[in-house]
Amino acid sequence: MKKRPLILVTNDDGIAAPGIRALIEVMKTIGDVIVVAPDSPQSGKGHAVTIDATLFCNKINIDDQVAEEYSCSGTPVDCVKLAVNELLRKKPDICVSGINHGSNSSVNVIYSGTMSAAVEAGIEGIPAIGFSLCDYSWDADFESIKDQVRTITLSALKNGMPKGVVLNVNFPKISKEAVRGIKICRQANARWVEEFDKRTNPQGREYYWLTGKFISEDKGEDTDEWALANGYISVVPVQFDLTAHHAIQTLNTWSLND
Repeated sequence: MKKRPLILVTNDDGIAAPGIRALIEVMKTIGDVIVVAPDSPQSGKGHAVTIDATLFCNKINIDDQVAEEYSCSGTPVDCVKLAVNELLRKKPDICVSGINHGSNSSVNVIYSGTMSAAVEAGIEGIPAIGFSLCDYSWDADFESIKDQVRTITLSALKNGMPKGVVLNVNFPKISKEAVRGIKICRQANARWVEEFDKRTNPQGREYYWLTGKFISEDKGEDTDEWALANGYISVVPVQFDLTAHHAIQTLNTWSLND
């Protein structure tokens, strides 16, 4: 009998979010599931770690069919670090993060707690995938994407992951029947144009709400933004070596040691 893989599940929307509960349902059909996730929403925390406060981690029971579930007071990255170093008896075969309520395509990967959890797992040498659905609604239709989540996860387990790479998977907000397929992409050149809504509270103190709009400046048809806009599920291989290798030769012309 083939041994079932050990799967670590985490997210950034909180352990009770519909997205992670849907992801857990899929992973239970594949392997033995351990959940370590934030006890409250941690969206936009990126790769933040807790170094100036205590961390609490409580064993809970939301799903009787899950071997172990832990609710953590820290960030998504804290969750992965605690799982690997304290809670798990052995390294998981794969870590899946999500399913995020909202897009993590293009530059959003930098800010994403969902993807940072996956990247942290990758740094630990664990194959990892971050899943996101381009629908910010708490009642988003995660049921319609379960088959593709399963397909991608099984493919990663079967084929292995390239060294130093994790996958950033985004699903368009369209019906299951309208999906045209899965497309391997590059990250689009896009950015946020931020604006701050300046206000004054009843005590006369000024405060700000961050707002803005997402601008894509990339016309390529090989990007995640193009894929999502055209009915495809986008899969972007993400590396956590941030070295701009193409710039090394240029920097070596600066004569910095003269």
